[in-house]
Amino acid sequence: MINFVKKFINKVIKNMFKKKKQLKIGLYGPPNGGKTTLANRICQDWLGEDMGVVSGMAHETREIQIKEQINIKSGNKELSFSLVDTPGIATKIDYEDFLKKGMKDNDAKKRAKEATRGVIDSIKWLDNMDVVIIVLDSTKDPYSQVNITIIGNLAARNIPVLIIGNKTDLKRSDLKRIKNAFPQYDVVGISAKKGNNIDEFYEAMFVLAN
Repeated sequence: MINFVKKFINKVIKNMFKKKKQLKIGLYGPPNGGKTTLANRICQDWLGEDMGVVSGMAHETREIQIKEQINIKSGNKELSFSLVDTPGIATKIDYEDFLKKGMKDNDAKKRAKEATRGVIDSIKWLDNMDVVIIVLDSTKDPYSQVNITIIGNLAARNIPVLIIGNKTDLKRSDLKRIKNAFPQYDVVGISAKKGNNIDEFYEAMFVLAN
């Protein structure tokens, strides 16, 4: 049985005895990894609506977003949870980076301030999560300070983790690099934008919960 399955089942069993509230599943990762795109994919598939705005500009999501009561069904199996989309985590946020993307001075400074607050909120919210799905851009080097920071925080809290290697539809995608970087976790490759391999992602969630 794969590691995340064991951890998740243990978590679910504990929750049953505690009569805990509905599961909270958080989407975490660096900016522009595709967290909101995956959140929108899940919400469109099961609720018929989007969850948030997606753009090429980093830190588009700067506040915690929650979609309550998502029910995923397959046969007689059902998984009910709240989905939490979090701002991208970064170790450095410089308003000049937004200027280079064409934003005006005041807007760039405002975005940098909001993005910094979003990073703090994302870390704080880890204590509320039952499961975390880390969304990484599979075209980029996974050995980054941001990713190591995220993984370290999760390991310290003993939270069950599934890593998603997103953007597998792009030529530079390299899922093997992610698997080699974080061998202690299970990795599923998808394209949240295209919907490629999304069924395997859902199956992983079903297996975890049942």
